[in-house]
Amino acid sequence: MKRIFYTGEGLQELLRELRAEKKKIVFTNGVFDIIHMGHVEYLLEAKSMGDVLIVGLNSDSSVKMIKGDKRPIVPEVNRAFVLSNLKPVDFVVIFDEDNPFNLISNVLPDVLVKGADWSEDKIVGADVVKNNGGEIKRIKFVENNSSTNIIDKIIQLYTK
Repeated sequence: MKRIFYTGEGLQELLRELRAEKKKIVFTNGVFDIIHMGHVEYLLEAKSMGDVLIVGLNSDSSVKMIKGDKRPIVPEVNRAFVLSNLKPVDFVVIFDEDNPFNLISNVLPDVLVKGADWSEDKIVGADVVKNNGGEIKRIKFVENNSSTNIIDKIIQLYTK
């Protein structure tokens, strides 16, 4: 059953259950504003690294902090619904901070996944995960596949 959590409420109970079942927990995070092929490939690969994939989703206010007032295009409720219904995603947790450090510290995943464009020393929460015995994995991005590229293309098409 897919579940969406807001700011981690109820998450600790879920994590206790998963750990009691000896599930390998994988965590990643992002904005996931306009879902595209790159997102899906990334999530499929992340899921293949464990039993359960938890996705930390930036809330609308969080996205505005990091991407500006014109983002997100798609509201958090809609983004969470779409993500939670993608095959590789087991759970979505919406967080309000500009980075997922507190959420990662609470989840303490077995595997923390980010895109290969992040060097390990720049991955938020990597130190906490590694100090807890977890590992950091980086996934290669599908080139020219980003929400920003899609938005830019739409703007170009409709501003000529």
